[in-house]
Formats: sequence, C-alpha cells, structure tokens
Amino acid sequence: MSQKPHIAIIGSLNMDIVVEADRPPMLGETVMGKQVHFIPGGKGANQAVASARLGAKTTMIGAVGNDAFGQELILAMRHEGIDTEAVKTVSDSPTGVASIVLAQGDNQIIVVAGANEACLPQDLTTQEDRIADADLVLLQLEIPLETVVSAAKTAKRLGKTVVLNPAPARPLPDELLQNVDVLIPNESELFLLAGVEAGHDIESAMRSLLNKGVQTVVTTLGAKGAAYLSESDGAGFVPSHSVQVVDTTGAGDSFNAGFSYAYATGCSVADSVAFATKVAALAVTRLGAQAGMPTLTQVEEFNRE
Repeated sequence: MSQKPHIAIIGSLNMDIVVEADRPPMLGETVMGKQVHFIPGGKGANQAVASARLGAKTTMIGAVGNDAFGQELILAMRHEGIDTEAVKTVSDSPTGVASIVLAQGDNQIIVVAGANEACLPQDLTTQEDRIADADLVLLQLEIPLETVVSAAKTAKRLGKTVVLNPAPARPLPDELLQNVDVLIPNESELFLLAGVEAGHDIESAMRSLLNKGVQTVVTTLGAKGAAYLSESDGAGFVPSHSVQVVDTTGAGDSFNAGFSYAYATGCSVADSVAFATKVAALAVTRLGAQAGMPTLTQVEEFNRE
C-alpha cells in the first residue's frame, strides 16, 4: 500500500444489542438466550472503525441522541482515532439501536434508526471542508436517502471518489447511481437494484447498473467470495478465504472499508477486492462488528499465511 488515505464516512451510528442463543426463535416462540452484549455498531460507524484500524485518516459524519448510548458510541470512535467532530448530538431522538440475534453462526437484525434520521442534507453543507479534505467518501443507506443523494452529489462536485454500500436494500434513484464510482451490494441487493429475480445472471445484473451510470460494481457473495464488473478493469471474481466463523455481523462493513482503503491508495479494482476479502475473512473470526475489525498488520500477516 502507498500513502495512508483520508476516508470520510457519512452514515449511521447504532448501539448493537447482541443476544446469543443456540438457535433463533420462530415466530411467536420464546427461546432462552445465553449472553447479551452491548456493542457499538451501525453500518457507518462500523466502516469508520474498520477504516481507522487499517490506518486511514478517518472522519465520521452522522448523528446520535443525547443519551448514554450516544456518548458511548462517540467515545468508542475517538478511542480508534476517528475524527468525530462532525457527529452531531440531537435531543429529540434516541441513539439508533440494532437488535441482533446471534445463533448458529449467523444473525438476524432489527434496526431502529432513531437519531440517524436526523443526519440531514444541510449537515453536509456545514461539513463540506471535511468532505473536501477526503480522498474517498463511503456511504450506506441507514440514514435518510435524501442525505445519501446529497452526499454523493457533493462529493462528486468536489472531485472525490464515491463508494456506496446499498444496504439495507431499497430501490435507488438514477440521480444517486450516476454519482457513484463504486457500488458494493450483496447478491440480493444487486438483484433488487437491477430489477431482476433472485438467481439471475450476476454479470448481466451488474452490467445493468453500469448502464445507469455506476463506474464499478462489486458484488459480495458471502462464503463464495466477490465478483466485480468495471468500466476500467473489466470483469473478475475473487474467492473468499476459509476461516472459523464466529460472528458475521460486520462482514459486509469490513469488506466495504477494506475495498475503500485499498482503492483510495491507488490499487486496481481487482487488487482492492482481493484486499477486502482478507479484511472480511479476519473480521468474522471475532465477536462484534467493530471489535472484530483487523489492523493493517493483521491483514498483511494473513496475506503471508
């Protein structure tokens, strides 16, 4: 890797309430849990921590409530060396919460947005200097869509690379896609955005998004790896790495941050995807989305194994 990039993440901050159980409950059923954990999370904050652990200068833009969870989230990010001056505190909404059931090596998640809904387009105007200072802007969909659109347009106007992780899945306007350099959906998100049924040919689905203005699409395929299609780098596939899975909660976030870090240093799409698969492989071997994010040294050591 070359110089350390500056990555600005505009997105959500949540407190993850993680309940461990032997199996998830069926509808209407009660099961006994084994443990409960209160873990800093939110897709935006997770990606910021992953970025900072890799060594990037990292700026977080978002919103929390004026409560204990909000204070804890900001302190956790500052502990990672993340610039949190652009995280505003609102008094009329609680901090966002994600309720996560962790069972049988997988998870089920319900997110309550809370203060994340107060991350608004006008906040970007006051933080434009921070966006202008970044090399790359990383976005997700746990804040209002109008804010995501505004962020992408602002970043492009300022000449920045825009990476969008379109999760949670929802249809997106062409106005947003036309301002995205790299789109990183999972398989189901890809099919939704392409307007095709599950099981459709992945490459043609990615091609349909390139036709809408996206420059590169990288589709994460879980344990199989990741496929990509790019105007500049063509098509390719990178297999995943075999590891002992402990918690998949932060897998997608670690992949997005890993790709963004590598891409911002000047790596090709293929090399950035390969780097991201290593980051994600390491992240799922530990409990907690943020706690599991690896350092650059750990990724480099994994590289040599």
